[in-house]
Amino acid sequence: MADLALLQQWNHLQGAFRRLNGRLLDDVEARTGVAPSAFQALWYLVSSPEYTAKMSQLSAILGFSTAGTTKVADRLAEAGMIERGPSAADRRVILVTLTDHGFEVASEAIRTFLAALRERAVGPMGADGFAALVESVVGLDPGSGGEC
Repeated sequence: MADLALLQQWNHLQGAFRRLNGRLLDDVEARTGVAPSAFQALWYLVSSPEYTAKMSQLSAILGFSTAGTTKVADRLAEAGMIERGPSAADRRVILVTLTDHGFEVASEAIRTFLAALRERAVGPMGADGFAALVESVVGLDPGSGGEC
């Protein structure tokens, strides 16, 4: 019975996190029009040196196939938020760079995400409670790199 209770606790934890994250991303999309996958790509680029990353890095962050990442990048490029081009060091590598417009959109989406995070998680838990939760969970992840 203790094993079943432990499995149920784990299920509650991961389900609650998945639903909370979904609500946060829904808030961003509802308020800014930026879809969850596009938001994650923009967020990653804002945190990258010179707002540039390899397509393969973007694919790894999004957890998408090459084709799935290309679809996200195509939508962002069509909206004028990113530019793609070959790397000067290795022309086989495609780089994605945030445009000024992309930076503005990303900044607004990040502000929206942060406001929703404060409202839905930090507020109810308190800043110290939220920080303690983060520290506890991150401490369990040996590969934590802090990516979105």
